[in-house]
Amino acid sequence: MASLRLSISLNANKSNFSKNPLQFPTHVSLFSISSCIPSSKPCIITILSRFNPVKVSRVETELSESEPVLSTSRDLVQESLNQDLIERNQDLKRKIRKNYRGAKKGRKSQVGFKFNYKRHGSQQREDFFVHDTDLDVDYSVINSNLSLEQCNYILKQLEGCSSESKTLRFFEWMKSNGKLEKNVNAYNVILRVLARREDWDCAERMIRELSDSFGSALDFRIFNTLIYICSKRGHMKLGGKWFLMMLELGVQPNVATFGMLMGLYQKGWNVEEAEFVFSQMRSFRIICQSAYSAMITIYTRLRLYDKAEEVIGIMRKDNVALNLENWLVLLNAYCQQGKLEEAEELLIAMQESGFSPNIVAYNTLITGYGKLSKMDAAQHLFLEIKNVGLGPDETTYRSMIEGWGRTGNYKEAKWYYSELKRLGFSPNSSNLYTLINLQAKHDDEEGAVRTIQDMLKMGCQYSSILGTLLKSYERAGKIDKVPLLLKGSFYQHVLVNQTSCSILVMAYVKHCLVHDALEVLQDKEWNDPAFEDNLYHLLICSCKELGHLENAVKIYSQMPKSNGKPNLHILCTMIDVYSSLGLFTEGEKLYLQLKSSGIALDMIAFSIVVRMYVKAGLLKDACTVLETIEKQKDIIPDIYLFRDMLRIYQRCGMMSKLNDLYYKILRSGVVWDQELYSCIINCCARALPVYEISRLFNEMLRCGFSPNTITFNVMLDVYGKAKNFRKVKELFWMARKRGLVDVISYNTVIAAYGHNRDFKNMASAIQKMQFDGFSVSLEAYNCMLDAYGKEGQMESFRYVLQRMKQSKCTSDQHTYNIMINIYGKQGWIDEVAGVLTELKECGPGPDLCSYNTLIKAYGIAGMIEDAINLVKEMRQNGIEPDKITYTTLITALQKNDKYLEAVKWSLWMKQLVL
Repeated sequence: MASLRLSISLNANKSNFSKNPLQFPTHVSLFSISSCIPSSKPCIITILSRFNPVKVSRVETELSESEPVLSTSRDLVQESLNQDLIERNQDLKRKIRKNYRGAKKGRKSQVGFKFNYKRHGSQQREDFFVHDTDLDVDYSVINSNLSLEQCNYILKQLEGCSSESKTLRFFEWMKSNGKLEKNVNAYNVILRVLARREDWDCAERMIRELSDSFGSALDFRIFNTLIYICSKRGHMKLGGKWFLMMLELGVQPNVATFGMLMGLYQKGWNVEEAEFVFSQMRSFRIICQSAYSAMITIYTRLRLYDKAEEVIGIMRKDNVALNLENWLVLLNAYCQQGKLEEAEELLIAMQESGFSPNIVAYNTLITGYGKLSKMDAAQHLFLEIKNVGLGPDETTYRSMIEGWGRTGNYKEAKWYYSELKRLGFSPNSSNLYTLINLQAKHDDEEGAVRTIQDMLKMGCQYSSILGTLLKSYERAGKIDKVPLLLKGSFYQHVLVNQTSCSILVMAYVKHCLVHDALEVLQDKEWNDPAFEDNLYHLLICSCKELGHLENAVKIYSQMPKSNGKPNLHILCTMIDVYSSLGLFTEGEKLYLQLKSSGIALDMIAFSIVVRMYVKAGLLKDACTVLETIEKQKDIIPDIYLFRDMLRIYQRCGMMSKLNDLYYKILRSGVVWDQELYSCIINCCARALPVYEISRLFNEMLRCGFSPNTITFNVMLDVYGKAKNFRKVKELFWMARKRGLVDVISYNTVIAAYGHNRDFKNMASAIQKMQFDGFSVSLEAYNCMLDAYGKEGQMESFRYVLQRMKQSKCTSDQHTYNIMINIYGKQGWIDEVAGVLTELKECGPGPDLCSYNTLIKAYGIAGMIEDAINLVKEMRQNGIEPDKITYTTLITALQKNDKYLEAVKWSLWMKQLVL
């Protein structure tokens, strides 16, 4: 027994730290495994002799870009309970059970199954067991006279060779016969059983009982048993729970405790819990080399490099003697930070400390240089590996491929890839992805085909390969090369697999390879109409979002024609596409097709149709669709359709509809946003009372929404026409303060003062307009002309006309109409004739308003024949007289005592039903 303990202890401590770059001492006291092995367990020694040698500390030799962090030793076999070796060795358990079950069929149960049990080399055989289908205790031959040693022996045999229920049954027998008093080993065994069953509540109750019974005799072994199971199964929260209970009950952890917990937290990258356990380890002045490694590894993985450096400093402060794992973790930490010079110095110091050259260390440095694209240094290290008596392994070649790939050197990456395969090594997924990227960039289609074959040999799924291929060639901007690579079984997979087919055609359509996409869809071998409809819809939507509207039309035209009802979503999308292309006739055909198919249109479909008619300028048709929506009570417009309806009714001048729609929106419960407030104010300004519009505007401000310039101008117009000039001034200054005043704002204010004949404020507004850097606009001149003319201030009227000429402001239709109206009212028929001549020669020509104004002027001047001739001239010029035309003419006839003619025109007007 002593020799066994000695051999394990020597293996665990075998290191030569004669030279230590961190100046750590060459000796550190380790937890002795013999302290947790009962002194009289020769039977366990006999069984342990069958085991293969156990590695005390394992360091993974695999370094790749996907897992750059070195793994620490997680098993901590030398620091955990020796009994757990029997439990974990499934081969031994099967051998024992096989021996028990080797009897012939039909053989009766053997009572008194004999088991060798030597006590200090002189123990006799005792018959404790019975074998039926499993090892069990022969309760007929045991009694309360059994010693604690015998009971513990039986309990351990049951744990290793029998079911958990039989182990728990014998434990209860021991409890009822007083065999558990001061028997920590028995509790330790049964806690392992409970942990395997994950009966944590029972385990906690048992520990509480142990604490009450054993007091200070309770040690770390009990808790290590539970923590060990948690560490193996990845139960981080439970592992932390047992550790906290350990501290709560005043039990001091040992090296194994901290090693298992830190390994557990490293697996889950739980930095907070790891920091707590690490601080507790230092407070107990316990040195666990793997715990330092785990803490550094966690910080490095989470890119908390400053904290990793702090832990390295703590190692120096705590005089930790570095083992191989510590050295490798430090190397990795420096390489991950890009501190390759420090890493090389560390490698030299590691070798000077007595450690032989290690391939993992060289691989770590090569990976680090590869990430920095310093491939000359990586190449130098690769050559040095042979000089120090080592050989490059699989990881070495993988790292070299990644490094050359990162620099874009296809030639070197290809050579190392060939060498990797020649030596019988296997590339990892990252190598294959790197190679495909390089082949796409360098137009090596043949090489890409070979790489695809390698992927298939490695067992990669077709869908995964396809995704990698598309991503690589898309990044290289050569997606058009992909059809050349899809051959044989690969292309066949695309044709039979719906998902791969969808991914491929979506990529083709995204890059305008519509012909290739349609060819794949024609060759496909799967049959799923619903899935196919959805796929075509996605393709059309993709074209629409990318602005490739012609491609959307191509895809739609190549769609297989359905014998059933058309797809609502596809047709709606195509209506939108045709609207964007200006092909309103085609869009309307699809709408009529939907109507005739009997498919119930939803709110989105109606919205698309409404917008199509609005874009086409067919507002009456849009109103017809809106009437259809109103009749369908199950369709509730959303905020976007409400805004469309408001704009349509406003453009059509349907004030009653606007009024009704406004109150419908209030009742709908829709959430108002800034755009809805603005839209309602802008569209309903003339349809709603002034107080309601004012209330809405104030509510908009209270909600924190900012009105835009248009909304401010609309409100200025509302208050101006309501002659609320106090509000006009307040609102104007608010808009000016926010920088939202424009020319239209000034025009609106000037028009408001002009209509109210407030010439002083009108003139003041014009001066402010010029002061703010705006030129007096044509609209402002028109307002002044209209105001001065209607007030009869003809001198001011002429002065405004003179200023217009000086500023080279060209008159528009409205200017000429104002002049005709004012001169007509004054009876200045010569001036009217002059304006008419100028309008015909230099201006746009008379419009309906011009003719109506002229008829009125001629009526005032008593020129009835000329007024009647104007009506004929209107028709000759393609301008249809309206109700105002006839009313004005009838009034002129009556004022000039032409009552008979007035009656005739009145009857004619009634016949026209104007």
